[in-house]
Amino acid sequence: MAKKTPEKADYLDISGDAIADGKADSSSGVKMKKELSMMDGVAIIVGVIIGSGIFVSPKGVLMFSGSVGQAIIVWIMSGVLSMIGALCYAELGTMIPKSGGDYAYIMEAFGPLPAFLYLWIALFILVPTGNAITAITFAQYILQPVWGDCPAPYEAVRLLAAATTCILTVCRRLSV
Repeated sequence: MAKKTPEKADYLDISGDAIADGKADSSSGVKMKKELSMMDGVAIIVGVIIGSGIFVSPKGVLMFSGSVGQAIIVWIMSGVLSMIGALCYAELGTMIPKSGGDYAYIMEAFGPLPAFLYLWIALFILVPTGNAITAITFAQYILQPVWGDCPAPYEAVRLLAAATTCILTVCRRLSV
């Protein structure tokens, strides 16, 4: 089989060698096409940088800012900070074109030990707590109309949040 140049290849193997039409011998590794569209990039940035925090904090911002004008200023400043973070990630992605995101960037800058530690902290603390906060916020917003002006019971919110997390985990597992 004749090899294509990487620019014309349909897929690249792990080492970066071109593979024509996605066909390769069984001895080569995982094949993926190196491609990310503008829409994919925007979706990733919105999901990572902005995330679901927009749904968690509006009530607190309005309560503690004192007025709608001050709340808008807080949102504008938060948007500027988010944009700076997004631009930093875009710069890192162009400077360090490796897969792995934060892990790859920390590995390149600080070495294997800090990258390994970050990966384990993200696995056991950062991602689960972020998912829990999102699930609890979702459950509170879903249950709020049922109880009206009263806060939803603690147990109901936690139970719905746990059920939502389990359902999304099963859906994600089935889609892989």
